[in-house]
Amino acid sequence: MASATTVMPSRGGRYAVVAVCFAAIIFDGYDLIIYGSTIPALLAYEPWSLSRGEVGAIGSYALLGMFFGAIAAGTLTDRFGRRRLFLGCLIWYSAAMVAVATAPTPELLGLFRFIAGLGFGGIAPVAIALVVEVAREGERNRLNALMLAGLPVGGVLAALMALSLQGSLGFRGLWAMGALALVVVLPIAWRVIPETTPPSKSDRQKLIVSTTPLRELVSGRALITLVLFAAANFVGFLLVFGLNTWLPELMREAGYSLGSALTFQVLLNAGAIIGGISGSSLADRYGSRPVAAAAFLIAAVAIGWMAISPPTGVMYVVVLLAGAGSIGTQIVLFGYVATHYPARVRASALGITTGIGRLGAVTGPLLGGVLLSASVAFGWVFTVFGAVALVGAITCLLVPRSDIDLPTALQSEPADVATHR
Repeated sequence: MASATTVMPSRGGRYAVVAVCFAAIIFDGYDLIIYGSTIPALLAYEPWSLSRGEVGAIGSYALLGMFFGAIAAGTLTDRFGRRRLFLGCLIWYSAAMVAVATAPTPELLGLFRFIAGLGFGGIAPVAIALVVEVAREGERNRLNALMLAGLPVGGVLAALMALSLQGSLGFRGLWAMGALALVVVLPIAWRVIPETTPPSKSDRQKLIVSTTPLRELVSGRALITLVLFAAANFVGFLLVFGLNTWLPELMREAGYSLGSALTFQVLLNAGAIIGGISGSSLADRYGSRPVAAAAFLIAAVAIGWMAISPPTGVMYVVVLLAGAGSIGTQIVLFGYVATHYPARVRASALGITTGIGRLGAVTGPLLGGVLLSASVAFGWVFTVFGAVALVGAITCLLVPRSDIDLPTALQSEPADVATHR
């Protein structure tokens, strides 16, 4: 696929693009994580009388939609341009949150969350491709991390909103807040997000007789790299959504009040902001491979420590570290994939790896729901999540140290491919 050309808008610049993408990802994160913040209220909602397993399943439907949304958007944006897909995903998930907030039955709630998930999954690979392409050399991971920090920022806002407004707005009102992106972000995005030029007719003809992004990505040993990136994303997303969905309920199981449990969720996402930005800055300097592996290892140790229920003060620090090493590492992984591939296949690679990774996002809430429904002690639930983080560290270490395993076609743009130490 001929590489799309990014045309910067006449006003603003790359930081404006980063800021708008950051705002869109904040709402993406809020819409996803507010569900976990409202689980105690949803479980107490007598008209539905939902079990923990049912709540976990409903929580996974949006994440299943993200699987399809990420893969479709990643491929379509390489073909039709970043701007169209970015605006389309933003409108899609914002409008869908209105339906989520007004769902009359649990079955329709699950369906509407799945539909919203298509937009949730699509926005991230498009935003990452945009930011990496407008960033300068040496700042790609950092600017990408600043943009993706919107995900845990959205998580912090979700927990804070649940703490302060759940009594007055209820869980439906909190879900409806996600639709505000239509009036807060969309008008600015319409002006700021740059257009990309789709491949010309001659480029498409060359594409037919030569190759496609998918063929390039799965040719020879390149497939091994793609599979490892997908596996690492699977682990990262499992931790992100498994912990964010069930942490408030797990901390209540540990004896904390609802307010304290939601405070831990704030700390988890605050740690993710710190870990994502600092980890990505280190990745710009030392390479993504060792940084991502080390961050997963920190998560494994921290989550394992949470299992033994340390004193409250220590638990605060441990939860921060767990957020830095789990959600923060997912931010590093996004940048790792984005800087590994050249522009013409970048969004496709991001869509495929994050799309498959979204299956981990489905698995996380389901895994927590199954374990809690089986009356497994909260300490063992944390132990399971800690073991998953350890698998993530090993997976990152198995990723090739450089892109020499990619087909020649992918090595033709050296200025656009980061060297992995």
